[in-house]
This record gives sequence, C-alpha cells and structure tokens, in this order.
Amino acid sequence: MANNKLFMQLIFLTALVATLGSLYFSEIRQYVPCEFCWYQRILMYPLVIISIIGFIRDDHRAKYYIRVMSGLGILLASYHYALQKISFLGDNFAACTGVSCTVQYINIFGFITIPLLSLIAFILIFILSFMIKRK
Repeated sequence: MANNKLFMQLIFLTALVATLGSLYFSEIRQYVPCEFCWYQRILMYPLVIISIIGFIRDDHRAKYYIRVMSGLGILLASYHYALQKISFLGDNFAACTGVSCTVQYINIFGFITIPLLSLIAFILIFILSFMIKRK
C-alpha cells in the first residue's frame, strides 16, 4: 500500500533527524551524553536502518520491531525527562556514572530539553508504526 511506504518514510525521517540531532549535540556542540542518553541512542539509531530496510523491501512487518524499540524509548525518555524536571526524583538519583543524568544542556522555554526531544521523536515513531497496515 502506498500509505505504508509513506508512514515508513516518515518513521525513517524522524529517526534520522533524531539521530543527526544527537550527533550534533555530542560531536559539534561537545555535550557529553549521560548514561540514559546513550540508552536512548541505542534504541533510536537502529530505527534508521530498520525503517529504511522496511521501506525499500516494502515490508510492513518491520513495524513490530519499530514499535518495540520506540515503546522502550518512550519509557526511557519519559523517565529521563522526569529525572530532570521533578526535583525529588533527580535529587535522590545517583545511578548515572560520568555525566549526571539530570544535567540540562539545553532548556528552551523552561521545559524543552534533550530527553523531551527524544521522547517526542519516539512517540511520533510509535504512533506512525500503528498506521502501517497489513497488505
């Protein structure tokens, strides 16, 4: 179906922008990723490959892998964002090694941080994966 290809393209584009954004923050802006940021990258980066393969092969079954990875990404990014924005969570959290998981390299309008951007991308990908229908 033509719509399936469009949704897979949108998933690919979203995952690609998120991947390039994370690389921009770490490689160009020199922001050192925290532990939770790395876990989110581990879930986001393969989505670029999975979605482009699903698009090229016109394989609607890729949506299942995409759903699982983006669903886990939603959970992880939500928790990471909560650590940053809910003070009693972040104050008592000491599990991150290296850079603190509560550090906010960007804070636009007082609420837009890197974990929120990740969360938005994972939610968009998750929703798009449910729009892909069987043939």
